[in-house]
Amino acid sequence: MLRGLDISDMLIIDRLELAFQPGLNVLTGETGAGKSILLDSLGFVLGWRGRAELVRQGAAQGEVTAWFDLAEGHAARAVLEEAGLPVSDELILRRVNTADGRKTAWVNDRRCSGEVLRALSDTLIELHGQHDDRGLLNPRGHRAILDDFAGVGPARERTRSAWRDMGQAQKALAAAEAAMAAIRDEEEFLRHAVAELDQLSPEPGEEAALDTKRRMMQGAERIRDDVQRAHQLLGHDGAEGALSDALRWLDGVADKAEGQLDAPLAALARAMVELDEAADGVVSALDTLTFNPSELEETEERLFAIRALARKHDVAPDELAGFADTLRAKLEALDAGDADLGRLRSALSQAEATYDTAADKLSAARRKAAKALDTAVMAELAPLKMERAVFATQIEAGEAGPEGRDTVAFSVATNPGAPAGALNKIASGGELSRFLLALKVCLTREQSGLTMIFDEIDRGVGGATADAVGRRLAALADGGQVLVVTHSPQVAALGAHHWRVEKQVRKGMTTSNVIPLGAPDRIDEIARMLAGDTITDEARGAARALLSG
Repeated sequence: MLRGLDISDMLIIDRLELAFQPGLNVLTGETGAGKSILLDSLGFVLGWRGRAELVRQGAAQGEVTAWFDLAEGHAARAVLEEAGLPVSDELILRRVNTADGRKTAWVNDRRCSGEVLRALSDTLIELHGQHDDRGLLNPRGHRAILDDFAGVGPARERTRSAWRDMGQAQKALAAAEAAMAAIRDEEEFLRHAVAELDQLSPEPGEEAALDTKRRMMQGAERIRDDVQRAHQLLGHDGAEGALSDALRWLDGVADKAEGQLDAPLAALARAMVELDEAADGVVSALDTLTFNPSELEETEERLFAIRALARKHDVAPDELAGFADTLRAKLEALDAGDADLGRLRSALSQAEATYDTAADKLSAARRKAAKALDTAVMAELAPLKMERAVFATQIEAGEAGPEGRDTVAFSVATNPGAPAGALNKIASGGELSRFLLALKVCLTREQSGLTMIFDEIDRGVGGATADAVGRRLAALADGGQVLVVTHSPQVAALGAHHWRVEKQVRKGMTTSNVIPLGAPDRIDEIARMLAGDTITDEARGAARALLSG
């Protein structure tokens, strides 16, 4: 509930403090006195987009502060918590606009964005007027209005959840189909490549081993003859035979040399052992260097095949085996793909069926609620002197979406037999005001804690009709808070609290002021609204009669 508004240096307002009350609050005054400025200032502090130039001429900045009472469980509390702002029973909004256009906002003395202000405003204030596109006149919001009236929040959430699940199933199937299509495009290549790799069957490290073997065999042809010659020189006809002869000759005379040959004999024995080891090594080398000439050819062929396949697939030779596994896995996925696609298509069908069921139930609930809303609005139109008018909630099948498949629009016919059409295209100014009021009465029966503002919603009506409008506004304000900007004395007389907006000129400066009216002043103000600039005793008498009810 709006408790107060403090305005400084906004348009033609110098400084203004207003304290509002529960019930029906009426603001009256001459045209151009500044009533719309109050709404502009309130919209500014609530983050609404409005006039670009709001700062009073000559002032460095304009500032508006509004404070509200928040009941326990008020929707604004959730907005504050989500934004990380302090939550208490009192909500204070303050916003500053500098002369160069910069805007800064605070909520409970904490800086915040315009988005947060607008989110809060949706829970705090509803503004309605003959040309208001924020609320009931905007067809894009009619479905949400009907849903609120119907109380179908849980059903709508189930539909949203089913829509999300269906979207995820569609994405999963599309991704799988795209992957399968890509694999199918290269299926011929995959099967040929896997067959080629399987036939060669390269092993990690094989390329290096083949290269070493090839180089060794290539070198063997050049060195084998020299190794063979060395082997012959080390053998029986060479060094081995000579050492054996030397040992035999020395050993035969050693006993006559008085020990002089013992050391040489020992050295020759050791040399014979080393010579045998050298000869064995040379023999082993000869065995290794001995190969079938076709073996070199086979080694080179396999080595070159591995390297060529590695270049073909742009991988290292040692990675060919792993690459083959990767291609083989793609083929397995392709072979198993039809089963996976079948499973995903089944999941999508189930998700679509779930969505269809949820959307159908939501549509049924909306159609049932539409009939109840039409009946309720028609009942409200009779006291407003529009008993011959027709209000209808039109529901048609539309494009499927997260909130179902329904398009909702409120249509009216002002006279029997006349064609129905959109609210803002069929009804005249006065009729539109009464349609909006009747609809609002029906839509707010279960709401609490919301301040409703009606900006000249009684324009174009008078007499008994204006009185009927005023009584519906008073009923709407019962237990809540309604602010009405009005030129109708019948409406003003029904207000529980009354302010007069007036324009003043001081020292060549025009300012707007708002004055709370007591009982005597209310009589004069309503008399002015009845009679004009010259207030007569008859006008005062008529004003007293209106105030007495």
